[in-house]
Amino acid sequence: MKPCKSLTPPSKLSTPPDTFHFERNLYQQGYSLVAGVDEAGRGPLAGPVVAACVILPRDGDHSIFRDSKLLTARRRTMLFDTLQCYGAILGVGFANPREIERINILQASLLAMKRAMEDCASHNDGCLPDYLLVDGGFQVPASVRQLTLVKGESKSASIAAASIIAKVTRDRFMADSHRQYPQYGFLRHQGYPTKEHRQAIRDYGPCPLHRRTFRGVVEFLDPNDPLATAGQRPLD
Repeated sequence: MKPCKSLTPPSKLSTPPDTFHFERNLYQQGYSLVAGVDEAGRGPLAGPVVAACVILPRDGDHSIFRDSKLLTARRRTMLFDTLQCYGAILGVGFANPREIERINILQASLLAMKRAMEDCASHNDGCLPDYLLVDGGFQVPASVRQLTLVKGESKSASIAAASIIAKVTRDRFMADSHRQYPQYGFLRHQGYPTKEHRQAIRDYGPCPLHRRTFRGVVEFLDPNDPLATAGQRPLD
């Protein structure tokens, strides 16, 4: 996939008075496709980490897109549906539990973000964003100009929109997984380390969706599983 035209990086940007400030500033500097990127699912004991990449249209009421963690499930779903017909360009990327185990949760999150960016390009005639606004402090491993924003969902409408797409997509994946593994209660906690979930792992042992290097899972692996004695304990 070919990146779109990339110009001079933006000058120092201050905290925006509105959540489309960063995007508007970049468009005024000549960038043509400014995307927000965020992920959902770094903390759970089970399931993939899911990322989304969103290019919002330049016009419209962007204030409706807020950090997904501050929204009710009903409101997230409504905004998820709104984004499908809002004129936004959307991409989603996954990193599965085996990838999380192999490269760690941070690198898997960044990999999912890269895949989301590439998926976004696949819905835009193969043209990659020429600037990424990335939630957090780490850049996506891609040769695209980027700005990382800690708590970016509150500063950029594009990142907020990406957080909504990622969260709803992951929640739906875990709801589907609940049908296959109902004993773990994924429909209720989406794989997060709740008391109910931890007890289910104790009672039934981990399933293929569990992240076998995470505390709360590795202790209950079959003794013959190489990861049971590997001593890997990344932060969950």
